[in-house]
Amino acid sequence: MTSNAGPLKNLVMARSPIDRASHLRMDDGALERLWAEARILILVEDRLHASDTALNFQSAKEITGTGERFFLGQNVETRESYFAWHTSEMLVPENDLRTLRQVGASLSDLEAGLAVHAVGLAHWHAAHPRCSRCGAATQSTFGGAVRICVEDESQHHPRTDPAVIVLVKDREDRLLLGHQPTWPEKRFSNFAGFVEPGESFEQCVVREVAEECGVIVGEVHYLGSQPWPFPASIMIAFEAVTEDASTAKADGEEITEIRWFSRSEMKSAVETGEILLPPRISVSRRMIEHWYGVGAREDLTKGDDW
Repeated sequence: MTSNAGPLKNLVMARSPIDRASHLRMDDGALERLWAEARILILVEDRLHASDTALNFQSAKEITGTGERFFLGQNVETRESYFAWHTSEMLVPENDLRTLRQVGASLSDLEAGLAVHAVGLAHWHAAHPRCSRCGAATQSTFGGAVRICVEDESQHHPRTDPAVIVLVKDREDRLLLGHQPTWPEKRFSNFAGFVEPGESFEQCVVREVAEECGVIVGEVHYLGSQPWPFPASIMIAFEAVTEDASTAKADGEEITEIRWFSRSEMKSAVETGEILLPPRISVSRRMIEHWYGVGAREDLTKGDDW
């Protein structure tokens, strides 16, 4: 079972009941036996074989062509094994492929956990075909958990980039949101950025907020975390308070517009289509709903982007 010490305990893609069974990754014989009986998820590049609400699984006998095999783990209750088959070949109809962004919020906890693991591995393997030390080719091993250089035999492991995302409030309990130019028109969300070398999460919170919207925050509190394999991040969510809301100003590059919202202003802006909130799959949406409180699911549903 998963746990989370912050108030956001039920984030999409962060409550998987899968045992990753890492001890099996180094046992080639065990992996072969498990593969023969496993439920296998096909990934065509970064798209999942799925309907709008569930993943589609196949058996080893149905897998053909060239690809890479990733061991995803076992169901903690049934011990049923799951793998992903990552390929560039169109093994299933185009209409049966979905991105994780499209279906993540509609999947069961088990399937969401499998999907986020598979997509994260697929992105990493696709981006690391060669050794960072000598430039030689690498090959997948240990059930897809490692790549090994064919020349110097160095091991290369998946990396996850930590990024903070911050719910900024003032002393009147208003919420500050910003708009990035790369987002859809009218989309507003929380402020976020990657943790830099030698920096704590809390230091990153203060720096990123100051850089993007000009306010200095304190009272930094952890809310929760969510894997975000687009391509290789984990979002660590915080809330923070500013003593001086008057300094708020978009940096003009990453953030081109900022706005303060009371709860009534937020509800009105959503109802009229004046703003679009982040999609329900994201931790940012849950952070906004957490701040809004009772009635968020009813009052903030218009303009949803799934």
